Amino acid sequence: MAKINFTASRVEAFQCASGKSQEFLWDSKTPGLGLRATLSGAKAYIYQGKIHGRTVRLTIGDPRSWSIDKAQEEARRLQTLVDTGIDPREHRVEQQAAYEARKVEEYRKDVTFGEAWDKYVESRKPFWSERHYNDHLLHADVGGKPKKRGVGLTQSGPLATLRCVKLPDLSSEMIAAWLLGQSQERPTMAALSYRLLRAFVRWAAEAKAYQGIISTDVYKARDVRDAVPRVRPKDGDCLQREQLTAWFAAVRSIPNLVHSVYLQGLLILGPRREEWAGVRWDDLDLQWRGVTLDDKVEGTGGRTIPLSPYMLDLLLKLKEINETPPDKRRIASLAARGEVWKPSPWVFSSLTSADGKLSEPRIAHVKALHAAGLPHVTLHGLRRSFGTLAEWCEVPVGVVAQIQGHKPSAIAEKHYRRRPLDLLRMWHDKIEEWMLKEAGVEFVPEHISG
Repeated sequence: MAKINFTASRVEAFQCASGKSQEFLWDSKTPGLGLRATLSGAKAYIYQGKIHGRTVRLTIGDPRSWSIDKAQEEARRLQTLVDTGIDPREHRVEQQAAYEARKVEEYRKDVTFGEAWDKYVESRKPFWSERHYNDHLLHADVGGKPKKRGVGLTQSGPLATLRCVKLPDLSSEMIAAWLLGQSQERPTMAALSYRLLRAFVRWAAEAKAYQGIISTDVYKARDVRDAVPRVRPKDGDCLQREQLTAWFAAVRSIPNLVHSVYLQGLLILGPRREEWAGVRWDDLDLQWRGVTLDDKVEGTGGRTIPLSPYMLDLLLKLKEINETPPDKRRIASLAARGEVWKPSPWVFSSLTSADGKLSEPRIAHVKALHAAGLPHVTLHGLRRSFGTLAEWCEVPVGVVAQIQGHKPSAIAEKHYRRRPLDLLRMWHDKIEEWMLKEAGVEFVPEHISG
């Protein structure tokens, strides 16, 4: 190979001859250093040598970035490796691996709880229900956003205060102090946040990127367990047998039938407020008296419960109203906006909410309680009332749990009880019949399928 002394002008003037894909110019001063030019006009310093009888060629860099002196220095370094029996290509791979390892270790030392939490939530999202996923977002949200309901800004979640904490610093002492601080104002949310954090720690212990950063025992320490709030149901947040007459009279008198039916359904069917509000007409089986709910535990379509005769009658009235076209003035108003009227897909529809379904039934319920002279009962208290009042009918505990979507609490219930809809319907009809009788509500069901 012809060699010349590399100079700036020679390097600048060197070009690939026409008809060739690439051409080389070799430095006479530094063994192995060459300049490669391609037909496209690109140039690069290269090193070429032999190790164990095989030719080794590596790219050093662009002449516009590498001076001749620097390129010669790099070529001599590579030649030194070859002389000692080290393949420069393997050496470069090892250097890259070492660099990546250092970067990973630096990340592991500096990664915050918030960064790891966000990756945890997104990686587990496919395995969670939408409600469970949203709970994780809510409890770690920093807040400060405009509220979707009402005025003002959203409050930060309990886990938001830990977002800036470096993961290696997340000790049992810190978790205990965090729990004590959060449980002063919102013990229920703090207790749930602790359970979410506990699951995250177990995930981090198995995730390759976070293994060994945080001990799996941080949430098991005595001071942490002592700091977890012991949340009990609110005293009195449940309707009593003797209060049913006044409650039904007030709720049945609510002018808005959507609100009235929604509230009665919480008591008679015992669902969670969000899964009941999210029912679509497609979720109802009006022939066989069933409704499919987006169960919090099982996920979308996770639980089918019976529709008792009185509730079915109320829902049929809502269906008739929903499918009745509005007056000409409203149809014209919609047409002016380029919209066409069609029945709502939601059972509990709303013309004012952003998503078209009922979003805030509490105001109507509070007014009904005040009119009836009853103490305050939350919407979740109505669900609690269903489970409590069902005992008057001597309904098996497992039946109530299956209707309400609670996990089985005994081996027999978990592994040996699979109650079909018709068996649940038999007991559910008895519960409704007893409630209506105690409330003095006269209802004579017409012929009902199932």
